Amino acid sequence: MPIYLDHNATTPLDPAVLEAMLPFLREQHGNASSRHEPGTVARRAVERAREQVAAAVGAQASQVVFTSGGTEANNLFVKGAAGMRRVQQAIVGAAEHPCVIEPVRDLARGGWTVRELAADARGVYDLRDLDRALASSTGLVCAMLAHNETGVLQPVADLAQRARAAGAWMHADAVQALGKIPVDIVALGVHSMSLSAHKLGGPKGAGALVLDKRIELRPLLHGGGHESGMRSGTENVPAIVGFGAACERVPSRLAAQERHCRALRDDLDARLRALGAVVFGEGAARLPNTTFFAIEGLDGETLVIELDRAGYCVASGSACSSHSTEPSATLLAMGVDPALARCAVRVSLGPENTAGQVAGFTQALGAVVGRLRSLAAMVA
Repeated sequence: MPIYLDHNATTPLDPAVLEAMLPFLREQHGNASSRHEPGTVARRAVERAREQVAAAVGAQASQVVFTSGGTEANNLFVKGAAGMRRVQQAIVGAAEHPCVIEPVRDLARGGWTVRELAADARGVYDLRDLDRALASSTGLVCAMLAHNETGVLQPVADLAQRARAAGAWMHADAVQALGKIPVDIVALGVHSMSLSAHKLGGPKGAGALVLDKRIELRPLLHGGGHESGMRSGTENVPAIVGFGAACERVPSRLAAQERHCRALRDDLDARLRALGAVVFGEGAARLPNTTFFAIEGLDGETLVIELDRAGYCVASGSACSSHSTEPSATLLAMGVDPALARCAVRVSLGPENTAGQVAGFTQALGAVVGRLRSLAAMVA
């Protein structure tokens, strides 16, 4: 079996989560909107999961709107808020995930003014740049809590405080954060945040928008009025149950998992530097499990393929952008030279990874690097 080092793309399904889901994949097949007993059982399961998800981020159950994942949750906020706001300026971080940047850019095609928030060389958003942008009346501000490629943590609470003072609605993409670091919607001060089950041991196909009850969004999907009218469509009960079960397991495991992954990541960073790698985002607060690095002159996609052959699963960036041959937009926003950005590789660790696996990975990487450089020298 290959060694899996790509947990920011997706995580293995937790066995306890699968156990919670199985009854709703087998005998408990009711539609949560039906009035009979099987429907009532399904409805109770969905509402129990809503409570579990809310508790994981310090929210109330009534704030949770279930979606198909993080992409839909982000689109629901951006497009749904745009449908209700009169002030048509949006501020979005230059290093955001495509499922935030693209709907914001779509607003621009509809006449909105869009300002991209600058990032410094570490990938941290510039608060002074936000202040300058907020000098013009603003409807929306979007910034992720933890970056999916670099792992860099953004000062979301400070961004939200400024956005609120200016009368803007603040949204945080917290998809990569939940399950890796503490997440509290009240402490962050945001109006909404997006979450995804498969980033924390849950199933694919379930996510949520956690929304301040004092604001109203225009739904993307109309139909039977599911999710209090915010997201019509029959609820994916097994996936939602799995999402809730995964969230319920977060508090008891978070501290130990954070310590474990941080120790592995720090060891990995040191080993990478010894190989001459550049580690992006160093000097900034980062997720404890994430390292985004480059070895100059060696294409990231080539390294990913060669490491896969050596038995290690890593990525050249966001899984959602893996089809693109362009360098990471995040690294370009950080001022990284495009040639070096094309060399980027992401390692994202999980609780099942070990120190021996980290050592084995860097040994395999060193062998791959040596072989590729030898081949390049022969061709030259």
